Amino acid sequence: MPLTNRMQERLKRGEVALCMATRLARTADIAMIADACGFDALFIDMEHSTIALDAAAQICVAALPVGVTPLVRIAGHNFEDATRLLDAGALGIICPKVSTSAEAQAFARACRFPPLGERSVGGAGPLQGYRATPLGEVNVQGDTATLMIAMLETPEGIANADAIAAVPGIDVLLIGSNDLCTALGIPGELKHPKLRAAYEAAAKACKTHAKTLGVGGIRADVAHVAELVALGARFVIAASDVQYLMAAARSEVAALRKATGG
Repeated sequence: MPLTNRMQERLKRGEVALCMATRLARTADIAMIADACGFDALFIDMEHSTIALDAAAQICVAALPVGVTPLVRIAGHNFEDATRLLDAGALGIICPKVSTSAEAQAFARACRFPPLGERSVGGAGPLQGYRATPLGEVNVQGDTATLMIAMLETPEGIANADAIAAVPGIDVLLIGSNDLCTALGIPGELKHPKLRAAYEAAAKACKTHAKTLGVGGIRADVAHVAELVALGARFVIAASDVQYLMAAARSEVAALRKATGG
């Protein structure tokens, strides 16, 4: 295969894959920045930003030769967007609010090639470096290198975690901690026993079905993330470009104020 999926390789070795989110950047150099910072993956958030399909595609293409795994979170269950992004170079799709096995099946069916799914065949593309490749190989390469990440963000999703993890073609169960806390009636309480119980249920489902547990929404609390990694999580979404920019800017302003007495 011309290109490899760095995040996927880490997960195969049982290591933790770290992912940076982007909501602000619209240019391809964000992929280089993510790589320079040491991230394994870059997650383009189309659910909570106005990033358009074309901008997301350009970032995905730029990430491939750099070696950072380009992931895209689509806005809802818009699988037409998902398949176009996969054709454009995305190596993973994050689908929000997957609450039932039927929704997980629809997600996998749309994004996997036959016989596992119904994804339309587009031929050689960014993954092959546009080099002439037999169609059978293109399809195998696409399925092999692509990660399908189902977000569990509702009590129903947690209750159905085992059934969702059992769906062929789903690779990762990613808990959206903030949406789940909100749905559980404990918004912002990221150390609440209810959220911990949800992680434990998802971890058990992932272990049973040899899938990966992901952590989303827990930022600036390394100790808490470490606890969830000890529980079994191997995919960790860190902060976004917006949060990193604001943290650095606040630190600089505080230092300048202190130095200048302002």
